[in-house]
Amino acid sequence: MEAIKFQNTVHHDRILIVFIFLFVDLSLCSPSQTQGELPYMTSDVKEVAGNSFDYIVVGGGTAGCPLAATLSEKFSVLLIERGGSPYGNPWVMEKRYYGFSLIQTDEFSSVAQDFKSGDGVRNCRGRVLGGSSAINGGFYSRASEDFIDQVGWDKELVKDAYTWVESKIVSIPELTPWQTVVEFGLLEAGILPYNGYSLEHIEGTKIGGSIFDVWGIRHTSADLLKAANPKNIVVVLNATVKNIIFEGNGNATETTVKGIRFIKSDGTTDQTYEAYLNQPKNCTSNGDVILSAGALGSPQILLSSGIGHREHFKKFNIPHVLNLKGVGKKMKDNPSIAVFVDTNPQNRLPDPPQVSGIAKDLKFIIKGGIIPTGFNATRMPIAAKIAFPVSEGELKLSSTDPRQNPSVKFNYLADENDLDDCANMVHLLERVAKSESIAFYLGVKPQNNLMTSTDGQRKFCKANVRTYYHYHGGCTVGSVVDNDYKVYGVKGLRVVDGSTFLESPGTNPMATLLMLGRYQGVKILREREHV
Repeated sequence: MEAIKFQNTVHHDRILIVFIFLFVDLSLCSPSQTQGELPYMTSDVKEVAGNSFDYIVVGGGTAGCPLAATLSEKFSVLLIERGGSPYGNPWVMEKRYYGFSLIQTDEFSSVAQDFKSGDGVRNCRGRVLGGSSAINGGFYSRASEDFIDQVGWDKELVKDAYTWVESKIVSIPELTPWQTVVEFGLLEAGILPYNGYSLEHIEGTKIGGSIFDVWGIRHTSADLLKAANPKNIVVVLNATVKNIIFEGNGNATETTVKGIRFIKSDGTTDQTYEAYLNQPKNCTSNGDVILSAGALGSPQILLSSGIGHREHFKKFNIPHVLNLKGVGKKMKDNPSIAVFVDTNPQNRLPDPPQVSGIAKDLKFIIKGGIIPTGFNATRMPIAAKIAFPVSEGELKLSSTDPRQNPSVKFNYLADENDLDDCANMVHLLERVAKSESIAFYLGVKPQNNLMTSTDGQRKFCKANVRTYYHYHGGCTVGSVVDNDYKVYGVKGLRVVDGSTFLESPGTNPMATLLMLGRYQGVKILREREHV
C-alpha cells in the first residue's frame, strides 16, 4: 500500500494541506498473522514445580515473549509470567477500550499494576502476558540509527529481528479524524518535514506503525508465541518469581544459577515452588535464567536474590550473594508534560496515538490521543516528553514480597539541563495544542496566549511533570550486564529488557524491546551452535 501523501505549505499561522487517499484492500494494512497456535499455558504452578528446562525466561512481556519463542526453536523453555492471559479480555484486546485497564487496578490481579514513584507521580506496569504491549497505546516506531550504533548491535541482525516482529503483529494504521487533526497541528507548529508513514525514528511529523490492526484488535507480544515450537515451551501464568536459586558448590570465586523460586500471584498463599535449569552431562555450555521482568521487575528480582549493593540487604535479612553496586541504579523516566485541549470530560471513544512529532534533534517527542478518565468520560491531551533526560534515580526493595512494588524515585527535572529542556518543550507543546487546526476541530477560537516567560515555563514544568510510561534502567549494560546481557559475576544469568537501557529508544521503547527479544534469542542460538 502506498501511504497517504500530503503536500504542505506553511505560511505564518496557516497551513494548506492537499491529501490523496488511495483505496486498497484492508488486508494489506494488517500483519500477516503467524501460522500456528499458542503454546500450552497453565496457571497450575504444580505442573512445572520441580521440573528442569534449558532456559527459564522470567516475564512474558514485550521482550520476554519473542525471546522465549525464539529459544524454543531448539531448546526447552519455561516462560513464567506473573499475570494472566490477555486473550478474551476486551480491555486489552479491543482498541475501543484503550486505556480502561489503567483506570481500574487492584493489588494482585489487574492487568496493570499501579505504583507511585518517590516523586509523587502515578505510574503503572504491565501484569499480563504481553506485558506493557498489552496496556500501552500500541504506537510502533524503531530506534534511531545513532542508538543502534551506540549500543553496538549487529545492524543486519537488528533489521532481521525488526522485520520478524513487524511481519507478525504490526499494521499500517488508518488515521482517525482526531489523529489527522493532531497531525495537522504538529505541522502547523513547524515540526517538519512531513515523513508520511514511517517506522524509522527521524526528525519531523510521521505516522507510525501500530499493534492494533484495521479491525481494532490489539496484537501484543504474546502473539509472537505462535511462532514458538509448541513441543519445547511451557507458559506458566499467574506465578511470581521470588528469587533466583544458586548452586551451593562452596566455590566462592564463582556464582552459578541453579533455577528459580516462585509463588502464586493471587495472594492466597506464600508457599514457594521451584524450577531448575537442565544440567546436561559432557556439555560446556548450559542454559540460563533470563530476567525479562521489566525496569522494575528485573532489578527487584536481583535484589531479592542477594545481588546488589551489600548495604541494601541488612534490613531485609536477605543473604548477600554478590556485591554488584549498579543494581537499581541509573533509573530514568522521561519527564512529560501534557496539555488538555478540551475544557471538560466528554463521552468520546478512546483514541490511541497514531502520529508523532519528533523535534529539536530528536530531543522532544509529541503525541496526542483521547484517554479515558472514567468509564463514561474521556479527555484530549497533547503530551510531550524529553527523550534524553540527564536526571536519574534509584530503585530499592520496599518488601520481600515479590508481588509488591519496589520503591523507586526518578528525580524528575533535578538536573538544570532537564529543566531548561522542559521549558523549551512547553513552548513547542503549546504551539501544537493551540494550533488553528485543533481549534477548528474543537469549534473554538484559536488562542495566541502562549507562555513567553522562561521562568513561568520552568515553574509550570515543576508543577505538572508526569510520566510518559517509558521508565528504564536499573540493570544497565556496562554496570550490571555485559554486551551479551550476562550479569557480571554470575554464570547462567542474563537480563534482556528495558532495565538494561541507558535511554529509551525511538519515540517509545516497545518496537526495540520486541526486536531485542528476538535479537538476543537468535544470538544465543548461534552461540550454542558453535559450542
